[in-house]
Amino acid sequence: MQKNLKLRKNISLEIISKYWFLYLIMILTLIFYTVFKYYPIIVQTVCAFKEYRLKDGIWGSQWVGFKNFSDLISMPDISRLIKNTVGISVLRMLVGFFPPIILAIFIFDIKGNKFKKISQTILYLPHFFSWVIVYSIVFAIFNNTGLINSLLEFFGGEKVNFLQSREWFRPMLIGSALWKDLGWGTIIYLAALSSIDTSLFEAAKIDGAGPIQRIRYITLPGIASVVIFFLTLNIGGLFTNAGTEQILLFYSPATWEVADVIDTWIFRNSLGGFEYSLGATLGFVQAVISLVLVMIANKIAIRASGRGLW
Repeated sequence: MQKNLKLRKNISLEIISKYWFLYLIMILTLIFYTVFKYYPIIVQTVCAFKEYRLKDGIWGSQWVGFKNFSDLISMPDISRLIKNTVGISVLRMLVGFFPPIILAIFIFDIKGNKFKKISQTILYLPHFFSWVIVYSIVFAIFNNTGLINSLLEFFGGEKVNFLQSREWFRPMLIGSALWKDLGWGTIIYLAALSSIDTSLFEAAKIDGAGPIQRIRYITLPGIASVVIFFLTLNIGGLFTNAGTEQILLFYSPATWEVADVIDTWIFRNSLGGFEYSLGATLGFVQAVISLVLVMIANKIAIRASGRGLW
């Protein structure tokens, strides 16, 4: 027994000495994730149970137990924040989830490689625009003297203040997000489609299967695992995927009623209002709810299709 343990130890040391550079890279990666990922999670969790003061720091501040959670529940804005966050996230998921799948199938079926590459480049390009640039484009189109209002005025209609309208805020938000990320979202699906055995399509054609039938019986089952993976992540992100950076640029006091979400409230009140403990508590609750939603969605996916994240 001791001889076997000694032999294994020698083999392990030999492997480490042979591939020391790879182990060094792994250690650096672990240090990065520990410092910039795991440690902030620990600090946020601790801060949620403390009354944070700048002069005392996180570890020196007083423990208050669940006081921050009770303050959070009694906060007058909490119901509106939850409603807006879930509402915008659901809209993002409904509008933005299926178009990349459909577009990926169309691109995959394009025969000419040159035309396919050009199409993909044009579709991917908006993803590399920052939200500031996207907002500038939206502003140029929808402001009071922009393209849409100029056309409305030209045809005898009345101008609409799109940027300050509660009714138009979410359509502009979701529409611009879809335009920006539609092409980029096809990349994973195209990779999944390329892994499908092409002989299946040829056999289906010989058997007389049309394009819709090939998509139904070959394409969709071939990418089902990827679709379930992203659907589960989207469901888990109902409390976190409202699009904070975009909303911060698009919203204004006139649209706060329908635009203010959990993350924008944390940004505005934690950093601007110095309510660090309450912001950390709200972020902690977000993380817990997201974890529960992912676990529930994963169980439902396994029961419905036999596939899940784990």
